Amino acid sequence: MTTSPPVGKSRFHAALEAARLAAGPQHYPAGALYVVATPIGNLADITLRALHVLALVDAIACEDTRHTQQLLRAYEIDAGALIALHEHNEAEAAQAVIARLQAGQRVAYVSDAGTPAVSDPGARLAAACAAAGLRVVPLPGASSVTTALSAAGLAGDGQFVFTGFLPAKASERAAAVQALGAEPRAQVLLEAPHRIGALAQDLATLGARAITVARELSKQFEQIVTMTCAELPAWLATDAQRQRGEFVLVLHPDTGAAPADDGEKLLRLLLAELPLKTAVRLAAEISGQPRNALYQRALASRETPAA
Repeated sequence: MTTSPPVGKSRFHAALEAARLAAGPQHYPAGALYVVATPIGNLADITLRALHVLALVDAIACEDTRHTQQLLRAYEIDAGALIALHEHNEAEAAQAVIARLQAGQRVAYVSDAGTPAVSDPGARLAAACAAAGLRVVPLPGASSVTTALSAAGLAGDGQFVFTGFLPAKASERAAAVQALGAEPRAQVLLEAPHRIGALAQDLATLGARAITVARELSKQFEQIVTMTCAELPAWLATDAQRQRGEFVLVLHPDTGAAPADDGEKLLRLLLAELPLKTAVRLAAEISGQPRNALYQRALASRETPAA
């Protein structure tokens, strides 16, 4: 039998009590930063420990205070102090958080959706806290990256490269896509709706390589489709709805390609199209190779005369 929540209560009103019972007996040290994963769309995708911590802490630092307030209201959490901490003020706001932690307070950090410090703000904050000798406690939870991977049905050994957002500039993005094609492992990209069409055109140059498009993950109109890269622009153009929402794209492994030789081929492709520093930065982000090592290889390749 299904019952409605009491008048004036949200449909999530029982979750906070369940969180207190399940997570309350655990230890939550004072003077620590709690990095809390939040839902990527479906509000029910939050852990009981995350709810308990958000209700427990003295302050919550967040990417967008208005967005976080919606989550807190849904679960009837009295937030107390909210601190705006986003990509434009992370270095300065981190000092305000550190001051609270040094005073013995507990502070949580949440981004707008998913796990902070992956493609969202939070990495500088965590690094600053660690540098100050303060504890950083991660609370695992929703992630668009692992969610998309779990549905993509990848073959192989499970290795993947998280690439995130490609450059906005057309020439740099096109060069980055060609570099993706030189990487045989699976790769995970993120994209916004207003740029998905341009990215699809660039990805189409990878031809028959398979790609999984995950749109509006965990939401009412979630859509997960696998096709070839060549088919992607036409698939998007067929229905205007397909270009709405946030996108995670999983470029499947290139099963016919030989393993990359320490990023050398990737670096050569980028150097042919881009300035040295830009090529090295993109090669490091895509391949996972150390930037300094790639920089030295790039310098050596320029000093070596062509045969």
